[in-house]
Amino acid sequence: MNQTLTKRMATPTLLRAFSWVAIIEACTWVALLFGMYLKYVTQTTELGVRIFGSLHGAAFIAYVILTLLVARRQRWPIVWTTLLALAASIPPCMTAVFDLVARRRGMFAHAETSRTTPGERFDPHGQLVVETGP
Repeated sequence: MNQTLTKRMATPTLLRAFSWVAIIEACTWVALLFGMYLKYVTQTTELGVRIFGSLHGAAFIAYVILTLLVARRQRWPIVWTTLLALAASIPPCMTAVFDLVARRRGMFAHAETSRTTPGERFDPHGQLVVETGP
């Protein structure tokens, strides 16, 4: 009798959402910096900070949540990869840079491209299926 264990891998939808939110977070950072320029340098309006500050706050929170989800699903090492991904949300535009570097290094490997060992396979839903002996 074979027992089947399953482990979840990040789905393409989750990885796509992570990438989009990384880009949106970077863009809202730039927009917030522009709003701060208008408020503090030209002293013309606070509207940019109010609008882009709210948008950036939402994008930041979404990025942190998606980073933790992807890190758990992809089994990223907590010390380096996960903390680096979270730290990328602090300097402007670094979330997009992290996304690009992570993709080039294969850190977003999905079920179809992930390496498996003998007795492992991926089902159509992206779950790693490990078949154990009798």
